[in-house]
Amino acid sequence: MQQQPTLKRAARHDGKDRPRRTSLVVVFFLFLALVAAGVAAANHYRRCKAAPDGSTKKVSFVVNDGASAGVVVEDLAQAGLIRCGGFVGNLLVRGTGKASQIRAGTYTLTPGMSLDEIITEMTTPPPKVPTVNVLVPPGYRLSQTADRFQQTLGIPAKSFIADAESGHYALEPYLPKGSKTVEGFLFPETYRFAKNGSRSHDVITRLLDQFRHDAGGLPWSNAKGLGVSPYQIVTIASMIEEEAKIDGDRPKIAAVIYNRLKAGMMLGIDATVSYIDPDPSNGLTDADLAIDSPYNTRLNPGLPPTPIASPGLESLRAALEPAHVGYRYYVACGPAGASRFSDTYGQFLADKAACLG
Repeated sequence: MQQQPTLKRAARHDGKDRPRRTSLVVVFFLFLALVAAGVAAANHYRRCKAAPDGSTKKVSFVVNDGASAGVVVEDLAQAGLIRCGGFVGNLLVRGTGKASQIRAGTYTLTPGMSLDEIITEMTTPPPKVPTVNVLVPPGYRLSQTADRFQQTLGIPAKSFIADAESGHYALEPYLPKGSKTVEGFLFPETYRFAKNGSRSHDVITRLLDQFRHDAGGLPWSNAKGLGVSPYQIVTIASMIEEEAKIDGDRPKIAAVIYNRLKAGMMLGIDATVSYIDPDPSNGLTDADLAIDSPYNTRLNPGLPPTPIASPGLESLRAALEPAHVGYRYYVACGPAGASRFSDTYGQFLADKAACLG
C-alpha cells in the first residue's frame, strides 16, 4: 500500500524528461544544418571569388561612364569573366573596398583573372604617357610636315611621305577616294602626341580629322558657284597661303586666281614653281621658271594637279569667298607688306617697278 505513491511520482518524472530530450535533438540537428549551410555558403563565396577557368583568351570589356558596381558585376558575369553575379557578386565587389573607384573605359581581360585582379585592373589609373606638342604651321608642304614629325616623334620622313602618298586616304568630299596624296590636307595646328609609339598612319589620320573638324563649317556650297570642286578649293587656298603676306590680301589674291581662270590666262603664280624648285636656297632662277612640270603655272594653264601646301582656315575661307573685284595682277610690295593689285598689265608693270625697283 505504501509503494503506490512512489510509482506515480516516477511516472510523472518520465513524462517531463521526454519532451526535453526531443528539444535537444531538434536543436542539435538545427545546429548541424546551420553549420552545413555556413560551409556551403563559404564554399560558394570562395567559388564566386575564384576565376571561372584558366583561359588566356582576351576579352574586350567596356565599363560605361556612370555604371554602378552592381551593373558592372552583372555585365562581368554575363561575359563569363566572373562566376557569380547578383547579390553574391555585388557583395564580393563591395568587399574589395573599391566599388566606388571603378573607372569607365575599355579593358582587356581574360576569364582566367580573379575578381580581385579584375577590380584592381578597373580601379588602377593608367600610367601617364609622355607626350610632345607638335606645331604644323600654315603653308607647310608634305615634305616639311614629314621632317617635323621625324624631329619630334622619330617617324622616318621617307616612310611618312610614302604613307601620305600611298593613295589609301580619303576625306570626302574634300579629298576624294583614290587621291594619290594628302598634300594640302594635313591641317596646320598644334597637336599633342604620345612621345613614343606614334606611327605615320596615326599622325596622318589625326591631321585629316582636324581638317574635317576645323574646315567643315566653312561655306563649301560656294564651290559649285565658283566652278570648282572642294578639292580644287584646297588647291587654290594652298596658293593663297603661299602668296599672301597679310590677311587682307587673301580674298583679293583669290579673286585674281578666279578672274585669270575665267579669262583662260596662265595663273603665273611663283609659289607653284617654288614647289618644284630643286634648289630653293638660291630663289627662283630662270632655269626654275622654265621647268617642264604640271605645277609650273607660268607654262601650263589651269590649276596645278594638287595643293602645294597646307592652307590655314583664312586661306580656305578666302578661296570660298573671294573679293568681288576685277583684279588680274598683283605684286608683293616688300617682304612683309601688302600687295598691290591691278586690272591691267600696264598698271602691274608700274606697281612692280615701284615695289621691286
